[in-house]
Amino acid sequence: MRKIVLDTETTGLYPEQGHRIIEIAAIELDGRRVTQKHFHHYLDPEREVDEGAARVHGFTWDMLRGRAKFADVAASFLEFVDGAELIIHNAPFDMGFLNHELNLMGLPPLQNEVLDTLKFAREMHPGKKNSLDALCSRYEIDNTHRTLHGALLDTELLAEVYFAMTRGQKSLLGDDDAPVQRTPAVLALDGARPVVRVLQASAEELALHEQQLADIDKASKGGCVWKALEQV
Repeated sequence: MRKIVLDTETTGLYPEQGHRIIEIAAIELDGRRVTQKHFHHYLDPEREVDEGAARVHGFTWDMLRGRAKFADVAASFLEFVDGAELIIHNAPFDMGFLNHELNLMGLPPLQNEVLDTLKFAREMHPGKKNSLDALCSRYEIDNTHRTLHGALLDTELLAEVYFAMTRGQKSLLGDDDAPVQRTPAVLALDGARPVVRVLQASAEELALHEQQLADIDKASKGGCVWKALEQV
């Protein structure tokens, strides 16, 4: 399944109060890299931008007047995300606004599969801050150029965060896309040991393993037990 990292900026927090999308960005992933395919538009929200929202992303209605409206880009947006899994930080917020915009046009809501990286991060790092900035800091992703929120920049940062969060997640049984033959466990009554199938790690998996150990070693200031055992 295609994967697309998506983000929006809006005039406020609540679509049910008439707030609208002012920026939408989506970038395509191919495996563990970002492709050249992307979708990005600034939009005329046809209403004022709340002062609080303007402080976050820096846009006012005067800066956006005359740009395309969501209805003008909806068809190309739907074509771009068709059939893709959407990777979104705090997905209910963005999906709520996107579906609100589609509803205003009389169109059905999006049916894409969605991975909410905020929910994912909270499961991985319970009790810690899991904002995009916090995750960039945790995974040592440079976000010093992020002085204001922007949908395109945030999708690029979120892609790097997603890669870091899923590092080493590839199935140890082999290619994730290949069907796995599973057989029930059988107890040998004669005491004989069953033949153990040994799966050798690929070069890519070994490299990911080494990187993971290096990350742990760096974070613990040389206290990684596995790295110490390798040296024994």
